[in-house]
Amino acid sequence: MARAKTLTHLKRSGEARMVDVSDKAATERVAVAEGRVLMSAKTLDLVLSGDAKKGDVLGAARIAGIMAAKRTHELIPLCHPLALSKVELDIAPDRKLPGLTVRATVKLKGQTGVEMEALTAVSVACLTVYDMVKAAERGMRIEGIRLIEKKGGRSGHYRVRE
Repeated sequence: MARAKTLTHLKRSGEARMVDVSDKAATERVAVAEGRVLMSAKTLDLVLSGDAKKGDVLGAARIAGIMAAKRTHELIPLCHPLALSKVELDIAPDRKLPGLTVRATVKLKGQTGVEMEALTAVSVACLTVYDMVKAAERGMRIEGIRLIEKKGGRSGHYRVRE
């Protein structure tokens, strides 16, 4: 995979700029990101039972993640507004942590990648889980947010090495 020799969001003079992607070919681009919310086994049971005071924790987190992916350009400076064709959030309980693993897959056919959209979806979904059950446990931890895979574009395919 080719690595950029310079930062793309800075002019030579150091001024911030939005990258011009108009000359790039519109290709299928996919990104997968992941993160975790660590909590006590008791809090995990509360989340999975559906008895949290604020309602369906996993459903709310999925919707929040999807909404966040669609609004990434409003949250992260210099990101392009994108017409996403797919945003999917999978939230899986993990008794070994204990906690939840949140995974977002984002896809489009376009001129720029969707890594930031996938990372934003995971981040906001994790924050939503925290918000929904913070009354039960304030010491939860959000960690491990990272890009797992990206496909498409000039830089090619990337997959994290475990």
